Amino acid sequence: MLMQAVDSYLQLRRAGGFQLRYTEVLLREFASFAAERGETHIQADTAIAWAARATSLKQRARRLNSLILFARYIRAEDAAHEVPPNGVFAHQPRSRPRPHIYTPAEIAAILAEARQLPPAGSLRPHTFYTLFGLVAACGLRISEALALQIEDIRPDGLYIRETKFRKSRLVPLHPTTSKQLALYLDRRQQLTRVETRVFVSLRRKPLRYPTVNGTFLFLLRKLGLRAGPGQSGPRLHDVRHTFASRALENSPDEPSRITKHMLALSTYLGHVCITDTYWYLQSTTHLMTGIADDCQAYLEGDQP
Repeated sequence: MLMQAVDSYLQLRRAGGFQLRYTEVLLREFASFAAERGETHIQADTAIAWAARATSLKQRARRLNSLILFARYIRAEDAAHEVPPNGVFAHQPRSRPRPHIYTPAEIAAILAEARQLPPAGSLRPHTFYTLFGLVAACGLRISEALALQIEDIRPDGLYIRETKFRKSRLVPLHPTTSKQLALYLDRRQQLTRVETRVFVSLRRKPLRYPTVNGTFLFLLRKLGLRAGPGQSGPRLHDVRHTFASRALENSPDEPSRITKHMLALSTYLGHVCITDTYWYLQSTTHLMTGIADDCQAYLEGDQP
């Protein structure tokens, strides 16, 4: 009975765009655990006992929270199910790291260094120059850029296939970006026509994230933008933050147009919730400063 309810719950939420791979593992594990106890309904004590089997407090909390959401869903149809209490395995959630907003000069320096990567005369410097430039110009997730297929490059832009939250979208390209991408593809096609991924390694295989991230960190350290291994500092993902922040900085001033701008940016970035886009406001100091100044001016009557 519980396993059937798990199937129904997963089907419903996946219809909304959630992948829930790990959630599925957890819920099926709990359903089996409850069945071994001869239980056909969720019991709070059983749920806590199952969650407590995890080795860390964080994992226990995650297991129980996943089960709480499931229990609320199934209880709507059968009140015999109990919803486990919140906060049994309370832990301090990890806060998002403050993003580094790259200056135009920093982006230019990173791309210039990427062009100098060894081996000289190989495809590697062109690959990383184009890859990092594409992420900076389009605000793509690095996973989206690495997953690009040659056929995804279309006259009207980049077709971003189902990625996070199983959403697909079309990302337009600036003419200069399209030109550089075409130059890279011409050079790349001279070396390999077998692999269909756009960005390939020296071995003519698809680039992997650890390689790309390691190369980016190497460039940052070479430029003095980041300390040694193990130290915090600017990240590859911050290039996407930078794109979003610049887009918000150029947002129209009229209240009636700001909402449309935010919705358009949310769609462009592939966010499933517009609240994910609004987070870029609070995560960037100069944007928040501008908002605070505007609010103060409004309160003082300096603006209509």
